[in-house]
Order: sequence, then C-alpha cells, then structure tokens
Amino acid sequence: MLWTIFLLLNGLLALVILYSSRSRQRNEPPLDKGFIPWLGHALEFGKDAAKFLTRMKQKHGDIFTVRVCGGYITVLLDPNSYDTLLDDKVSLDFSRYAQVLMQRIFSLRLPNHNPDTERAWMEQHFQGPSLARLSSTMHLHLQTLLRDEERSCSPADWRQNGLFSLCYSLLFRAGYLTLFGAENSNDVTALATVYKEFRTFDGLLAKLARSTLKQEEKRAAGLSQERLWELLSPAWLSRGKGSESRSWQQSYLSHLQTEGVDTEMQRRAMLLQLWATQGNAGPAAFWLLSFLLTHPEAMRAVRKEIRGLRLQEDGALHTPVFDSVLSETLRLTAAALITREVVQDKTLRLASGQAYHLRQGDRVCIFPFLSPQMDPQIHHNPQTFQYDRFLNADGTEKKKFYKGGERLKYYTMPWGAGDNMCVGRHFAVSGIKQFVFMVLSRLDLELCDPTAIVPPVNPSRYGFGMLQPDGDLEVRYRLKTLH
Repeated sequence: MLWTIFLLLNGLLALVILYSSRSRQRNEPPLDKGFIPWLGHALEFGKDAAKFLTRMKQKHGDIFTVRVCGGYITVLLDPNSYDTLLDDKVSLDFSRYAQVLMQRIFSLRLPNHNPDTERAWMEQHFQGPSLARLSSTMHLHLQTLLRDEERSCSPADWRQNGLFSLCYSLLFRAGYLTLFGAENSNDVTALATVYKEFRTFDGLLAKLARSTLKQEEKRAAGLSQERLWELLSPAWLSRGKGSESRSWQQSYLSHLQTEGVDTEMQRRAMLLQLWATQGNAGPAAFWLLSFLLTHPEAMRAVRKEIRGLRLQEDGALHTPVFDSVLSETLRLTAAALITREVVQDKTLRLASGQAYHLRQGDRVCIFPFLSPQMDPQIHHNPQTFQYDRFLNADGTEKKKFYKGGERLKYYTMPWGAGDNMCVGRHFAVSGIKQFVFMVLSRLDLELCDPTAIVPPVNPSRYGFGMLQPDGDLEVRYRLKTLH
C-alpha cells in the first residue's frame, strides 16, 4: 500500500515537473509561468482578467505568454498588429476552442459545426429586409412591455426599482418575444419564468466556462439548463414537424437540421442562441442610462437631441450625440476576449517589425478592452466617461484616433473585428436605441440618491461580452406629465 502511494506521488511529481519545465525559446514572447505548478496564473486570470493582464502588460509589454491550468496563452495587446492574428485562418483556429466552451457552458456538442455557414445564415437574418422586420417587431414588443410598466405608474406616483433589473428585464423579454416567443407572446407567466431561469443561468456562466462551479452551483446550473431547454423548445420540435410560421427560431432550427444536428442538441442550441442574442443588450442599456443619470451634461445633450424626433420602427435615426454616448458606453463596458488556437507553429509579425514564434497547441488571444479601449495613449483619461469622445467639433462622428502618431484602424472594438465581428450588432443597437428613446421620452427617470455613482463592474465577467455591475443603481420613475 505504501509503495503504491509512493509511486503515485512520484508520478504526480513527475507530471508537475513536466508541466513546469517549459522555458522561453529564441524569438518567443516573454514567458510568465507564475508560482503555482500547473495552475500558473489561472486563479488571478479568472478573478479579474483586466487587472491581471494590465499587470502583465506593465511587466512584459504588448505581447507575452502566460501559463493557465497547464496550458499556455499568448496575449497580444497591440491594436496595430491585430489583423495579423485575425486574418490568419491557416495557423490559427477559432472553432476548436469555441466547441470547448459550448460543451462547458451549454452542454452542447455540434461535431459538424461550420462557423462559415452559420455566419452566412446569421447575416441573412440580421441584415437588410430581415433586420428591418426584426427591428419593427422588437419595437412593438418594447412598446407593449413599457405600456404594461406604465400602467403601474402615474404622473403623481413614483415607482422605485434597480436600473439594471429594469433594463435587463424589459430588453430581454422584448428580444425573447421577437426571436423565440411567438407561441407564448400572451403568456406573461411563461415569459417571467424564462427570464428568471435565464438570470440564474447567466449568473453562473463565467464559472461554467472556467469549470470552477461548487457542487451546489453545479446542481443549480444543471437544473437551470434543463428548465431552459424545455422552455425554449417549441411544441412542434418534439413532433418533428415544422411550425406554420417562418419565425427566426424556426429558421434557425431548420439550419441546424440541415447541418445534421439531432433533436436533443437542437434544444440545447436554443439556449446558446438565447444567451448570444439576449445576454448583452440589457446590460448595455443599463450602463448607458447609468452614465447619463450620473452625468447631467450628457443627459441634457441627449434629451435635446431626441426631443421632437420621431423614432422609426427600424431604429434609423440621425442621432450623433446619442451614438457617441453609446460608443463611449461600449468602450468602457464591452470586454470580450477574442481567442484562437494555434494549430501549427506560426511566426507572428507585429506592426513594429518584431516577429515572435507561437507554438502549436498554445492559444493566442487579444483583449480589446485593455487596448485600444482603455489605452491612455489612444483615449485621454480612459477610465472617465466622456459623452462627446466620439464627436468632432462640427457634430459629426469622430473616426480618427492615433497612437504614437500613427492613425489606428481599431480605436474601439466592442463588436469584435473581421470574422469575429458580431453579426447581430445592428439589431442590438436598434433595440438599445429604441428602449432608451422610449424611456427618456415617456418617463421621468432619476436617481433615488442624487449623489449615487455608477456601481463597479463584476470583475469575473471580463472576457464574456458586456460587463455587468457588482450591485445595482436604485432609480425612481413615473409617467411624464403631458404639457
């Protein structure tokens, strides 16, 4: 028995030594393995990626490699060099790591998944006439839901709520009804149940991705997944027959069937799409309204711009001030990691002329939140909300930003870039604009505490799209008095 334990311990020690023995080779980026064998920097990376990567950037510069759970991740933080990474489809692969995350987060396996065909399908449904129809439907649902909210208000009585809860609830429900909810559009209870379960699942998403759930959290995540799979499955799916209507959901399921996805995985893919399409608009609207409420000058400028405008159903308005506010909001709060797997050894050539060797089997990622979005060499006082940062003096959109005297192609990247660019961004912007316009036009909205500040971010959400607040911002609202 003792001899067996001795052999096991020696085996474990050998593995630790093996995983700890990597050293930096010629022309490779600076290597930082951390002090914990095998784990490396995993704990610090997962706890607050922005803080950790800022520390690494200060220590090593714009490119470095870190050890995380036995693997190695090269991080590139030079926006002038991003295209070198984004354009390479031979040495770098997006789909492999995406498959890993789909399995971890959504218990979803799509062995024949083709990112190109899925993107083509998404473009077909989130651009042109299809986008106009979706935006029009979203507009109607927002109107209905806000009208229901107004019934509990009056010009004389204030109603109090957390702003994050208010924004997330209304935009999620409107978006869900637009894309998924044709069969349950009049079922208030079912809609509330989907939203409640989604918030439970979304609260555990970061831990699911990192495989750091505690036992009770695993049970809660599993139950939430199963309930959402059931709630998101249209009745006709189990019968193997199509819906009479050609909804967005029905069209997506037809796409999955064409790809050879079985019925169970079709159900699970619905949850993936629910999160992808509804997980960011609510938080984005919260941050935007939070910044407006805590920056009176910005609020006055936006109210002045939208006063007297009439919102079109497709969300198309000439609102350069509002657009700048939205761009500034996203600069401060959009924080996705763009990751690729190195499938064959690669030489990464930077804009500076330096070349670095990347090893097959490693991962490489960029974090636009740190650079360009929070880079002080690009944006003056990057931590500060400046509503007109993306406006020229003549009121037109500002597109010229520089670093080291060189004009930048990427000065903010809330939607990604290249093939990683979010296909649904126009639908999301349209929904956010419609929502904020309706709220500011129809409600008196103010802080419960005039001295309140925007809450801090939840640092565990870095890497997963829009950040979420650690806490909420209490507001009160009432119907506007008609003059």
